[in-house]
Amino acid sequence: MQKPEIVNAFIATELLGGQVAIENDEDLLGHAAIDSLAVVGLVAFLEKEFDVHIPPEDVTIDNFRSVQAISSYLDKRAG
Repeated sequence: MQKPEIVNAFIATELLGGQVAIENDEDLLGHAAIDSLAVVGLVAFLEKEFDVHIPPEDVTIDNFRSVQAISSYLDKRAG
């Protein structure tokens, strides 16, 4: 699976209870699909799954707005 698929699957199953499929460009934060506590869990998952360190200052709306934004951020971190 590609990064967007892995991130999407985690969000859909772990954070949204598997109730909803989400699009890669869907605004996760603006529509309250996930809240700040869920973002903490998402960051922990991303760090473990992709073996990266995500500093607190990088946990921004721009980096975590959508699955695509998260995937792009991870690509930059892997750089």
